[in-house]
Amino acid sequence: MHEEAIDTSPDTTPYPDKPDPRRWRILAVTLVVGFMSLLDVTIVNVAIPSIQEGLDSNASTVQWVVSGYALTFGLTLVAGGRLGDAYGRRRLMVVGLVAFVVSSAAVGFAPNAELVVLARLAQGAAAGFLTPQSSGLIQQLFSGAERGRAFGYFGLTVSLASATGPLLGGAIIGVAGEENGWRLLFLVNVPIGLVALVAVALLVPGRDHDAKNERIDVVGAVLLGLSVLCLLYPLVSVESGARLPLVLLVGVPLFGWAFGAWEHRLRRLGHAPLLDVELLRTLPGYSSGLLIGALYFTGFTGVFLTASVWLQDSRDVSALHAGLLLTPFAAGSAISSPLAGRFVSTVGRPLTVVAIASMMTAVALAAAVGPGQSTPSLWWAFAPFLFVAGLGGGAVVSPNITLTLAEVPPRMGGAAGGALQTGQRIGSSLGAALLMTVYQLVSASHGGDAGFRAALATALAVLALALAAAVAAWRQAR
Repeated sequence: MHEEAIDTSPDTTPYPDKPDPRRWRILAVTLVVGFMSLLDVTIVNVAIPSIQEGLDSNASTVQWVVSGYALTFGLTLVAGGRLGDAYGRRRLMVVGLVAFVVSSAAVGFAPNAELVVLARLAQGAAAGFLTPQSSGLIQQLFSGAERGRAFGYFGLTVSLASATGPLLGGAIIGVAGEENGWRLLFLVNVPIGLVALVAVALLVPGRDHDAKNERIDVVGAVLLGLSVLCLLYPLVSVESGARLPLVLLVGVPLFGWAFGAWEHRLRRLGHAPLLDVELLRTLPGYSSGLLIGALYFTGFTGVFLTASVWLQDSRDVSALHAGLLLTPFAAGSAISSPLAGRFVSTVGRPLTVVAIASMMTAVALAAAVGPGQSTPSLWWAFAPFLFVAGLGGGAVVSPNITLTLAEVPPRMGGAAGGALQTGQRIGSSLGAALLMTVYQLVSASHGGDAGFRAALATALAVLALALAAAVAAWRQAR
């Protein structure tokens, strides 16, 4: 189960003597795959009413179309990254893409809500195997300033997938109709996935050594999966209105401690752990980056969900209109993410400090000005602040990924990147549950505008914690 020996000596040859001349084309392919899997996290936010009506189902069941994907996505990220480290990125991407295409088709053609939820669970698990291969390939193919640029494009992909999901979802539903338009949100993955599958098979390099004797830490994968499950399942259940699963939260520290003890034991015996927990102790930049990423995604991800619900419920706008109002965030991110990737190697952690502060300022102004305006006025009283928030947000994700993984050896790049993205998925689920709960509670007694303002205030409180963590990391680095 864990016979692979660890090389504890310094990793003196992490990169090939000559970089792969196809590395930028390989990156482009992996970013398309990553965008597709991350897009499916948010694209359904504007489709919940259409799915509920089209399947004649209740709200709590349909909510699992959103939450179930996030749950299984988070469960498989670290294991998917470690499998890529051991058996090669190409193999994992091919397996993950086939599973993603098949499950996407199953969602699109499912005749009832129960089968839609089951197919979404499978789709999320496939996405969890796909996504960490992107960060692992960047670790493997790029070094120095080029790595910062590559992570800048990766951060752009993350931001655009999060921000453009509502717009694309609203546009597809608007064109195809409310009744069955939501099915196209998933069926569109099929042709894109098949084309990407061919590109991955032709371009992405395989494992550079024989992996048939390598074994994966199954016990560690189970323990980590149980700890993530005990955290994510209650969070996504709260979004569906269930409270009883909250008791599972007691399992988080128990399974988390057991995972850490098991991984430490494997390392002491000279075997390969699922995730080398010594990274948290020996690489302070890695542990601080995990915390910053989790807090940032907790603070900002739920804003899009609550904004979409607020616009459609309180302002009675269409899904497409709601998506268009949220698009400026994507535009801002598209500008700042590549630029941040270029400068992070010279500026360092202060870049994320300034970016988070800028985003918080824009969100505070949006909360103060936007909710009190009429719907036509939102184009100038709400959307511009989202653009500024996007400029800040785009300069958070890619630099944080670059700085977090900067000292991680490439042999652990996939698992370490998977852990970073697991923290982001946990943060996204926690933020969505937290902000939607605040929005619903305040809206019930004081109206939708007050509820949305309270949700944005909650997001600011969490982003303040992310800012404090970034400042502490900056001081530590100095």
